[in-house]
Parts: sequence; structure tokens; C-alpha cells
Amino acid sequence: MSYLIDEEHLPDFFPTQNHDAAFWEALGRTVATFGFLEDTLRRAIFFFTGTVPVPDDKIATETDDWIAKLEKALSDPLGPLTDVFIKSVKAHPSKPVADVDQLEQRLRDGAKLRNALCHGSWGLPNGSGASRLKYMERRSKKSLIDPIDVAFLTQVQTGTCELIIDVVNSVTILGYAFPGTNGPGEIFWSEEN
Repeated sequence: MSYLIDEEHLPDFFPTQNHDAAFWEALGRTVATFGFLEDTLRRAIFFFTGTVPVPDDKIATETDDWIAKLEKALSDPLGPLTDVFIKSVKAHPSKPVADVDQLEQRLRDGAKLRNALCHGSWGLPNGSGASRLKYMERRSKKSLIDPIDVAFLTQVQTGTCELIIDVVNSVTILGYAFPGTNGPGEIFWSEEN
């Protein structure tokens, strides 16, 4: 004997129907904020790798390397973007971030949470609307076992927003407009360049 799922009688929004819309909204906003952080890191990498002085005899080679680095950054997720961003900040002659190691740790912690929230599987909510996330980190073999609720997701979204601000400030503190914005400061790159 064999069985098939009766697709016509599945509940609306299957398999997410058991959670409140507020839970999914909070998760969606949190994940979207991580996406914005990734885009912000790409722009900061563009700035930091593009404002390092290069000797005249190495401009052609360095430009090719720079373009390759930027192309790779377009598809890198948060973890590898953090690697390139931190390396670029540390190599920059201006040393714009006072506690770069603390920022790096916060970005790495954020990347772990992002991976879990984006790739995990959500269990049924408990009576308070919190849900256990089934996700195992590849390297550490740790999982998030505490029930996650809207308050936790909102806290993660707020913390990620703070990371975005810190990354933007790492550029603007040097007197430059953040790439791709019309904010105050000197423009590093424009279409006319």
C-alpha cells in the first residue's frame, strides 16, 4: 500500500500555518536586515579596497585584483564578506575603526545567527508563540535550542541594524559619503570618474 499527500486539503500557507503572522513578519524583517548588512559590507569593501594608495607601477595589476575582489563580493554571503571587510579595514592606512576586533566578533556572531535563521527549520510554536529552531552549525555542531519568539527576532533585527550603522560610520568617519548614497562627505566614486 502507498500514500500521497492530499494537496487539495492542505491548510493555507502550509507548512507555516501554525505560527502567527507577527512571527513571520519579524523573521522576514530580520532576514531582510541581514541582506541590507551584506549590501552595506559590499559598499564598504568597495570604499576601503579602492582608497588604498598604490604605486604607479602596480596600478594595472592592482586594478585587476580590485575588480576581481569586488566581483567576488557581489555573490559572497555574510561570513566571507566579513573576512574581506575586516581585512580591508585593517590594511587601510587610516585605521578608521577603533576596536576592529570587537566589530569583527559582532559581525561573526551575526553571521552565525543569520545562517541559522535563514536555513533552519521551525518547529511548532509553544503556548507563547515561541518556536524551536532546528539548525546545526557545521563547524561547532551546536544548535539553537532555545525557543525563539518575536521579541528575540526583533532584538536580532535591531542588533543587525546597529552593525549596519557601524559599517557605514567606518567610512563616513573619514569624511567620505558612504558609497551609493547622497549623504554628506567627499564622494569617493561617481559615474564621471
